[in-house]
Amino acid sequence: MRSRKGITELFATFLQFDADRVVGWATDARLRRNITNRQNKLSQPEDSEDFWVSYWYKEWQSQTKNLASGHLSAYLQEVCYWAANKTATNFSSGQFTLSDCFQAIVTKTDKVLQGFKPDMGFNIKNYASAIFSSELKELLRQQKEVDISTDWRLLRKLTQKRLVESLENAGLHGQKVESYVLLWKCYQALYAPRKEKGTRKLARPDDTVWQSIAQLYNKERQTQLSKSGPECSGQAAEKCLLSCAKAVRAYLYPNMASLNATTGDNGGEFQDILPQLRQDSLLSEIVVQEEIEERKSQQSQISDVLIAAIAELDEQGQNIIKYYYQGNLKQSQIAKELGVKQYTISRRLSKCKEALLIKLATWTKESMHISLDSSVLDYMSTVLEEWLQNYYKPEDSN
Repeated sequence: MRSRKGITELFATFLQFDADRVVGWATDARLRRNITNRQNKLSQPEDSEDFWVSYWYKEWQSQTKNLASGHLSAYLQEVCYWAANKTATNFSSGQFTLSDCFQAIVTKTDKVLQGFKPDMGFNIKNYASAIFSSELKELLRQQKEVDISTDWRLLRKLTQKRLVESLENAGLHGQKVESYVLLWKCYQALYAPRKEKGTRKLARPDDTVWQSIAQLYNKERQTQLSKSGPECSGQAAEKCLLSCAKAVRAYLYPNMASLNATTGDNGGEFQDILPQLRQDSLLSEIVVQEEIEERKSQQSQISDVLIAAIAELDEQGQNIIKYYYQGNLKQSQIAKELGVKQYTISRRLSKCKEALLIKLATWTKESMHISLDSSVLDYMSTVLEEWLQNYYKPEDSN
């Protein structure tokens, strides 16, 4: 994959795939025009990535989200690609190709932007890499579970929240969703097969069970639904629950299409039909530059804090961290290397990362005067994980 050069390429081009191979970079004409216009309005040429990341992120925070998010999505293409490449390589999945993985998580750019906290001094690429990787791992984990489960097993292990999300994603609302959820509850209550080996291959309930499910539903609908609706037969109950399983599979395993894919005969792209939002006035160049310098200083201080915290760990803790991140070893391999039990490695690794997180949180509260709550600590934990991977990354690796 050719590395991009220049601000226009970095913020206005997107990866192109041919099957599972990267073939180049496609330029988005609107983004190219937009960044060219902005560059021409600056008092002096600006070629700093940090400047434009801060510039577009501030604009994204305002009401001009469409083009700003497009520029930031373009900027994070390589990060997304390498997250997909690494995760797909380490996760055994015959369903997803590399391009599938890339397309699955490139749509999570808005989640990255919504969770990113520039005032805490972290790098958006590092944060994005952590989010892209975790989102893809969860998608692959869910899909692997879905792929090996029968419809009946899938319906048994499903949560009500996931079922409602799946049905709404399929276009169902209101009373229809209520009815399906109640029917699913009746299924959960009455279909309790004996636990045997290989329950992912759970068999279809027999006709007697379906009749019982229908009878319970017909009784409960009188009080549990906003409108009681018609009675349900055993055959109809089975058909409805199969529709539920189909909706869940479609929700967890959506068809993937790039924002740069063509929309039809006119050769346009999906991005072209996104609603245009008004462009606010230009941000102050001075403010952006000052924020960049402050963020670089914060990033340097954060690294110093974490490096010092690692040095405070005992020798075994430092070795475990190093083997895990630099050697890319599994916990079982580290246990063999150090001559201890695997559960000891798991416990020590968690304790070491917890110690680093506490040091980082304490410094953040005292130096940056940021209140600590669960969302801030979750954010720090995500960034800490990516920092450790980068800190211990071999010099000759990508």
